[in-house]
Amino acid sequence: MGTEKPGKEDHKPNAPDTEPYVVKDPEAFAHNIAHMLEELGMAASAWVEPREKGELTNAYSAPMADMVKTFSKVGEYWLSDPKRAVAAQTELLSGYFGLWSRSMHKLAGDPAEKNDETPPDKPGKPDKRFSDPDWEANPFFDFLRNAYQLTSGWAEGLVTRADGLDERTRQKAEFYLRQMTSALSPANFLITNPELYKETIAENGENLVRGMHMLAEDITAGHGQLRLRQSDASKFKVGENLALTPGKVVAEDDICQIIQYEPATEQVLKRPLLIVPPWINKFYILDLNPKKSFIKWAVEQGHTVFVISWVNPDERHAGKDWESYAREGIGFALDTIEKITDSHKVNAIGYCVGGTLLAATLALHAQEKDRRIATATFFTTQTDFTYAGDLKVFVDEEQIAALEASMKRHGYLEGSQMATAFNMLRASDLIWPYVVNNYLKGKDPMPFDLLYWNSDSTRMPAANHSYYLRNCYLENNLAKGRMKMAGHTLDLKDVKIPIYNLAAKEDHIAPARSAYIGGKLFGGEVTFVMAGSGHIAGVVNPPAAGKYQFWSDGPPDGEFDDWVAGATETPGSWWPHWHEWVRAQNDKTVPAREPGCGKVNPIEDAPGSYVRVRI
Repeated sequence: MGTEKPGKEDHKPNAPDTEPYVVKDPEAFAHNIAHMLEELGMAASAWVEPREKGELTNAYSAPMADMVKTFSKVGEYWLSDPKRAVAAQTELLSGYFGLWSRSMHKLAGDPAEKNDETPPDKPGKPDKRFSDPDWEANPFFDFLRNAYQLTSGWAEGLVTRADGLDERTRQKAEFYLRQMTSALSPANFLITNPELYKETIAENGENLVRGMHMLAEDITAGHGQLRLRQSDASKFKVGENLALTPGKVVAEDDICQIIQYEPATEQVLKRPLLIVPPWINKFYILDLNPKKSFIKWAVEQGHTVFVISWVNPDERHAGKDWESYAREGIGFALDTIEKITDSHKVNAIGYCVGGTLLAATLALHAQEKDRRIATATFFTTQTDFTYAGDLKVFVDEEQIAALEASMKRHGYLEGSQMATAFNMLRASDLIWPYVVNNYLKGKDPMPFDLLYWNSDSTRMPAANHSYYLRNCYLENNLAKGRMKMAGHTLDLKDVKIPIYNLAAKEDHIAPARSAYIGGKLFGGEVTFVMAGSGHIAGVVNPPAAGKYQFWSDGPPDGEFDDWVAGATETPGSWWPHWHEWVRAQNDKTVPAREPGCGKVNPIEDAPGSYVRVRI
């Protein structure tokens, strides 16, 4: 026998730890897998049953056909030139060969190649999907991660580099590709996600039993559609730990309830404040809890606050159209405010589509000589839909026609469909993490008030929703001066009152550029402000939190990019800036006004009954 030479070292690579991946109790594991399959069968039954009864039809054929058509246009560019097609294929193959070489070197423990890895999808921003150490430490999962990032990056390049695509086709292709790459991430599958694999082994598959049980519950709750739970709904109740600002419902009709909030100061601004929230979701986003509540804060600043709480519609509201919401919503609120306060002037706020309705109503009022709204504030509102973001993907003649046919059945659009569309805009954050956590890890989601609100869906009346999609997203009639309402053709140039136009820098629903361009349509002075963060967090940003920032005082004319370059950045919340703007328009005060002011008898306590209706 020979002896080992002194000083010689063993350069064998460190073998990955395979112990967490080995089943310890095969019998228990097999039992739980069988139980999981039973629960999966229950989920399948919950999905199939309403379709067999004709209660649900296949809603995926039209979007799938549109996706295929869109990708075909991208493919035409690359396949029309053989050299171009070969170059694209060579680029991908070269990437795979490089990845294979790096993986082999890493497996062999070659220190020269150890750090030569494919960069992440978003340089400088760690991808939370791949946070488990084994995504890098284990050669198999490391290869999967890098192969996924390489392939998705290559596919994105095919879309961005495809010349000759019109803007809409490119936008749709990018959107559909994001959905595909988000769905096909190895982090979403049991055997390709080290964290899921290890948890499943450690629990002998009990996590999958719980997960499939939750899946069956969520499909049953959605009456055949998956109602993805993003928060622990049992921990929240509107009126008990959400929407707590004291007030009274002082009026109601078929469309809405009008809430007046109790004063918190001895003197209040003479002009009451009317908030017009979106009906696509519920108003209490502005009153989540006392620390986040814009409504409570506004009351504390001396505003007499009135809020429209929209009805969660059913079959009875099928014919309620855009004009109905303007007359029976905003008009009804103005009548109520004038009756209670004797004030002939109000300050108004419109949020998102509530702001779009407010803008159209202002144009209508200008023609009808109704001057009760003295100032208007728009939160992340679009009046020009040229650059309306990814929601435009869902809007073309074919898709609207299909949607109208579907709405005709019950007279409304199911709230779950709108919720799904919004979640798809950020699928990597709002869909797949919850699919993994709920149905593969078998864990209940954490209680989170914002996500509870996000899941508290509202229906859309058929007439209203059809009008909105066609006149705004599809034909952009409000911006073009072609929107018709109540026998009038509306022109925003007729609106000459002071405007405070708030956008959010990272808004994916109402992009800041879109809000800026829309603000230039009004005929009066417009103050444009851009908050940090997105559609919700950019608006719901109380001063006490000390978060984000806002930009103001950019050049009033010119392009959006010029405005941003010339604007002043201020740390923290924009709320005080808005309040000073409102006071600058009229700072007269009067004694505080109690709900109803003795002119009407309150119907019930805030937040009222309309907002409590869940579907």
